[in-house]
Amino acid sequence: MRTTPSGGTGPRQRLGNGLFARVAGPDGPRNRARIHGTPGPRWFGPERPVRQVHGDASMFIGGLSALLLQSLHPLAMAAVAAHSGFRGDPWGRLQRTSTFLATTTYGTAEHAQRACDRVRAVHERVHGVTPDGEPYRASDPHLLCWVHVAEIDSFLRAHQRYGLHPLSDDECDGYVADMARVAIALGIPDPPRDTDELAARLASYRPELRATAQARDTARFLLLNPPVPLAARLPYGVLAANAVSLLPDWAADALRLPRFPVVEDLCVRPLGSAVTAAIRWAMTPVRRAPVVPPG
Repeated sequence: MRTTPSGGTGPRQRLGNGLFARVAGPDGPRNRARIHGTPGPRWFGPERPVRQVHGDASMFIGGLSALLLQSLHPLAMAAVAAHSGFRGDPWGRLQRTSTFLATTTYGTAEHAQRACDRVRAVHERVHGVTPDGEPYRASDPHLLCWVHVAEIDSFLRAHQRYGLHPLSDDECDGYVADMARVAIALGIPDPPRDTDELAARLASYRPELRATAQARDTARFLLLNPPVPLAARLPYGVLAANAVSLLPDWAADALRLPRFPVVEDLCVRPLGSAVTAAIRWAMTPVRRAPVVPPG
């Protein structure tokens, strides 16, 4: 996501800078300058839907929901559990992911390709066997496609529900098409290119999905024992509840996550909108009025 701190010392600026530091990490300011300041052609112009989606605070909810949904593929979950280090360094994983998204969305074409090449090189080294004895390879295009479609479906669902400016139907198709370019660079030969293809591809994975013990353990970690300061537990809890509410019913049932439609409509979603708006407010740079010289 595009993470731009407000700068300054007021409450809004301190909150924005704190969020930026958490999401972007200690190298955030340098990475931001490189991503946005390096001249050259980009994969996506400023008018593209991917910039609108990835630049919105709704990504906080979409990202959590994506992790829950992705965990339902036993091979993907086993690879994450064994190789990602998300428990030992969850913030580091978040920072690497956010930097990758920012680079491919806003960076130069050269930097975007390099970022994808680095991820592909990492995937080539990730392989193993699940607790049930099934072999996996992170570079498997079929497995990569599951991670991709679960991610963009979650990001898009979150944006359409909590985003400042929800996309039109054509723009939703455009977002899926934009992300197909990234998918191809990551080694996925035939990613979906519109929302109909996205829905069909997601449905095609259903026979392979199930909630393993690792997946349910990950859900408990993300939802009940998050690595956040005590003061942030309440807003994080709101984001987590809304991430669960975004899941398809079958996915929430598989992970044994309770769903109460009336409570979601009356409480969970309004609170999610409020917390997302607060994050958006904090992360938006303050625009000060220009100084008019006397005379």
